Amino acid sequence: MQKLFGAIFVTFLASFIGTLVTIPSIPTWYAALNKPMLNPPDWVFGPVWTTLYLLMSVALYLVWKKGITKKNLYAVQLYMFQLVLNVLWSVIFFGLHLQHGGFGAIVTLWIVLLLTIIEFRKHSKQAAWLMLPTLLWVSFAAYLNFEIACMNN
Repeated sequence: MQKLFGAIFVTFLASFIGTLVTIPSIPTWYAALNKPMLNPPDWVFGPVWTTLYLLMSVALYLVWKKGITKKNLYAVQLYMFQLVLNVLWSVIFFGLHLQHGGFGAIVTLWIVLLLTIIEFRKHSKQAAWLMLPTLLWVSFAAYLNFEIACMNN
């Protein structure tokens, strides 16, 4: 149980940091941007990300529950790296208002998420499946980021 709470803590810590950077820009800078037709209403993002972070936490737990060993260390490191990249995207896109830089960060995040899923699958198929919704949502977020960058150039 301790490892599950640890997985939840580290994952939601990243969420919290990203949220601190994101929230101030929503009603001001982000509200003023031109957005694509498929852009969801702002209220959708909180529940979606909360659900994804919960799924990610369980995925980490499934890989980590037997301890961190030479066998699964790379998978856990990739997971932590994708959390850092997730926060970094928030800082670049929402904090610094760099739409093109945000797109570069989110593409890097997508690649690391895919690598994380591949590595997680070696240790737990369920963990890999639990990470898939995040990859799909980040794919959609990358599309939105790209379109916003193009529309507001």
